[in-house]
Amino acid sequence: MKLVRLGDLNNEKPAVLIDGKYFDVSPYFQDFNESFFEQGGITKLENVLQNEILEEIPNPKRIGSCVARPSKIICVGLNYADHAKETGAAIPTEPILFFKSTSALSGPFDDVIIPKNSVKTDWEVEFAIVIGKKASYVNEEDAYDYVAGYCLHNDVSEREFQLERGGNWSKGKGCDTFAPLGPFLATKDEILDVHNLNMWLDINGQRFQTSNTKQLIFNVPQIVSYISQFMTLLPGDVISTGTPHGVGLGLNPPVFLKPGDVMTLGMDGLGEQKQKAIAYTA
Repeated sequence: MKLVRLGDLNNEKPAVLIDGKYFDVSPYFQDFNESFFEQGGITKLENVLQNEILEEIPNPKRIGSCVARPSKIICVGLNYADHAKETGAAIPTEPILFFKSTSALSGPFDDVIIPKNSVKTDWEVEFAIVIGKKASYVNEEDAYDYVAGYCLHNDVSEREFQLERGGNWSKGKGCDTFAPLGPFLATKDEILDVHNLNMWLDINGQRFQTSNTKQLIFNVPQIVSYISQFMTLLPGDVISTGTPHGVGLGLNPPVFLKPGDVMTLGMDGLGEQKQKAIAYTA
């Protein structure tokens, strides 16, 4: 199944995408949120699709984040060896973790706001995991049991805030609109091999990132298990697994987003996103 959320910001309603058409499931579910996943929403949704006639939503004007605001957005840094190399960092021996603020969540086609005083806003195409049930101290062999599905994520980053302003990376990761998610959440049955998915990202039509999830240093079960050793993962939580080479920071000379630039990105089985970078206005 492909889960989507349609409608104005903060007023989205849950729907499903079937053969290119959107169908309303809001009569049966409030939202694709923590409660939905915690209460077996995926199984209930399957039953609805099998037994109910759903109303089509023609030409939705906006696609929101494919999940409602989660309890946390956890990211894995430097999880592709070529990206670590281009940034001058050592290849990690354990997953590097940081958080994006949940207020950074945005739709896959929403504008990305370059923050006030930013001069180094950057792009990062990433494969994201959505947790399906409460997970604590999970073994790697059981990790998939805790996964609801997968989605596309653009881990937008402000490099000066992230790397030059002291403290941890979160300053440069959690700005408003810096976590476009979707366009849909693909349930586990939709993706045959999560470790063989092509990904790409273009800026103004020029290809900058091309890779495949087979290049992950730490794979999906390793990541889910590892994070669960340090914190409880709640239903609906998002884990973004890292970006490959080709970010603006790694170019010589570096290239960063300016107002009017357009980011287009996609992954096998997870659809495409498109965002226009705009200047911050008070």
